[in-house]
Amino acid sequence: MKTIVLIGQKGGVGKTTLTTALAVAATLAGFETVIIDTDPQLSATNWKARRGADRGPLVVKSDAATLPALLETCRQNGAEYVFIDTPGKLADRPGQLAPEAVAAAQAADLVLIPVRQQIFEVETLAPARALIEAAGGPAAAVIVNGAHPSTKNPADDMRQLVAGLFNLPVASAFICHRSAYANAPSSGQGPQEIDPEGKAAAEIAALFEYVHKSTTPQTHATNERTARHG
Repeated sequence: MKTIVLIGQKGGVGKTTLTTALAVAATLAGFETVIIDTDPQLSATNWKARRGADRGPLVVKSDAATLPALLETCRQNGAEYVFIDTPGKLADRPGQLAPEAVAAAQAADLVLIPVRQQIFEVETLAPARALIEAAGGPAAAVIVNGAHPSTKNPADDMRQLVAGLFNLPVASAFICHRSAYANAPSSGQGPQEIDPEGKAAAEIAALFEYVHKSTTPQTHATNERTARHG
């Protein structure tokens, strides 16, 4: 089971949008997928209510205390991907990290940190870095989100900015500002479902491929999918 956690110090950076979009990507790829919603705003839970119980992925609520047992239940029931949406604030002040985010990061195979290309948002990577260290140093990557569609190399630009300041890798896959990301959640969908041939769909496919490769040992990458799905 692969556990992917999305964190961010500010609301509105795209955590829930990317959580649901990646979970839809995993579901469409044939993986048993669960979203765990630890955000008190319950945006992912509300998204699922609009989506309907008959369509995957499953979405369940949790907090820091119940998360370990819930993850074990997911594992025992055959979940292959678990995406955890966390609260929109990692720390009220230095040294006081959100317990839900810490618990999620401790269980993570990969932590994703969506950030827009603005210095005010880049500066919020400081508490993200502190949280990752507090969680024992799980694998993590910054995801460029909301880039201008005409920007040629947003991940490269962000990599130069982030590397020296926070020592965090930046994923090669990135997300541009597109209407599909804003429109899909209102109907409980992923952007790839409302426009399967669109650019947002291609971006989410690339991001999911990055997630899959980042959490799959190279020696098993070729035959893992075949062994489980035929």
